[in-house]
Amino acid sequence: MTSPAWRRIANSPGAPAAARRYVGEVLAGDPAEVVDAVALMVSELATNCVRYADTDLSVSVERQPGRVRVDVADGSGGAPRLRNPGPSDTTGRGLRIVQQLSDEWGVHEHGDRRGKSVWFFVRA
Repeated sequence: MTSPAWRRIANSPGAPAAARRYVGEVLAGDPAEVVDAVALMVSELATNCVRYADTDLSVSVERQPGRVRVDVADGSGGAPRLRNPGPSDTTGRGLRIVQQLSDEWGVHEHGDRRGKSVWFFVRA
């Protein structure tokens, strides 16, 4: 197990792309299907931060035996929720994508400090 690598990313329209690039750097050398899945999920979570949080976000990546743990955090209150978008809806699929592509996922509210994290694991 390694120490988590993490990066703070400014809340801006470029945040999802910056988050994808970051996980690509951290996971360089891992199988492409793992890197692609993690990059997609991180991009969706960063997009949610840009849309719904008025704070910067952080992305943490930790290699553990046989898997990778990723955490995307922001400083806003309120827990994200799964939606059931219709075929013509243009938003609302981010957490569904995380649910489908990850082996396990969840939300951690930061207790006495403001904010939350959405975390997930993928087999590596």
